[in-house]
Amino acid sequence: MNNPPVLLPTRIEEGVAPGLRYRTEGELVPVLHVQLTGQVPLFFEHHVILYKDPALMIGMHAVAGGFKRMVAGMPIFMTETQGPGEVAFSRDDPGHVLSLHLGPGQSILVREHQFLAATGNIAYTFTRVKGISNMLFGGTGFFIDRFEAQQYEGVVWLHGYGNVFEKVLEQGEQIDVESGGWVYRDGSVSMAQQVYGLRTGVFGGSGNLVFNRFTGPGRVGIQSAYVHLPTDN
Repeated sequence: MNNPPVLLPTRIEEGVAPGLRYRTEGELVPVLHVQLTGQVPLFFEHHVILYKDPALMIGMHAVAGGFKRMVAGMPIFMTETQGPGEVAFSRDDPGHVLSLHLGPGQSILVREHQFLAATGNIAYTFTRVKGISNMLFGGTGFFIDRFEAQQYEGVVWLHGYGNVFEKVLEQGEQIDVESGGWVYRDGSVSMAQQVYGLRTGVFGGSGNLVFNRFTGPGRVGIQSAYVHLPTDN
């Protein structure tokens, strides 16, 4: 492989985007701190907020077509806050917080349970994927979140399990990633499933090994650990 995946920064001391500054820190369960100026709101899943300035108000974030996702029988709400003031976010798992800056017209697709927060000028939708990698475990599929910057630059922050490495694919270049190992991909990157039947050797007769095959051009985020959550089973 001429250009192997590269480890993304695990700590950001001074990140800047229109209407905010941010930093990420923490060695085990990292935290995203965002200082808002009041120009741009942030939206996030309601259970990932860690702390906020008392002046910051919290409300529902409007999602086109409503928001009907359920996890373990409970709804997941998209929540919004607007500055000025500081707010912090964290998921309850060890891992890696990363920031993805999107220019106008640029989109990114994210595996479920990896989203942390995004600026309010990012459009958000989601789809449900019913793939063989989930059916093999008796499940019904998983969600993929789609984020797109429209008129202005925006930022999406994600949480990866373990550390996150980024592979930049050239036009037509491909990489196979274990089905639980990817975090995000650019909208320009296509994804297809590859299933390898294992019928001999140590597997004692039968089994399947499932990969997602990504085809460039664009970026693919790969995490070094993966937690199989209840919705994946």
